[in-house]
Amino acid sequence: DVLVDGKLCDCDVVVTCQVGDPVPLQVKLTNWSKHSVGPFALTVMPYQDYQNGVHNYDLQDAITFVGSNTFYIDSVKPTKDSVYFGALLFLYTGDFYLNIKFHEDNSSRELPVSWLCLPSVHIRAMEPVV
Repeated sequence: DVLVDGKLCDCDVVVTCQVGDPVPLQVKLTNWSKHSVGPFALTVMPYQDYQNGVHNYDLQDAITFVGSNTFYIDSVKPTKDSVYFGALLFLYTGDFYLNIKFHEDNSSRELPVSWLCLPSVHIRAMEPVV
């Protein structure tokens, strides 16, 4: 589950936020398998999609993280979850996306391929309303 500013996100939802206001981000991984999984890292990478096949990940002047953009998870037991809490601060208006990936931290393959990358989250940063 991915929540941006308290709203559950999926690939069809555009979340709007105000430039200059911290936007809470929560990513919850639930282990529905019969075995523990991990260790691995969750990384959140913001980008802009230029709609021509180019993704711009060089956004250090447009977006900043409150905290880290990487969260290390030792293991998740069956039917349990692990939650990442963070926040984003948008410095400019625009349409941004979050690429959320799970990277294995060990050599044995414990995670199914479908778990390694979540659909992108679409966030529209707008000017504050006066």
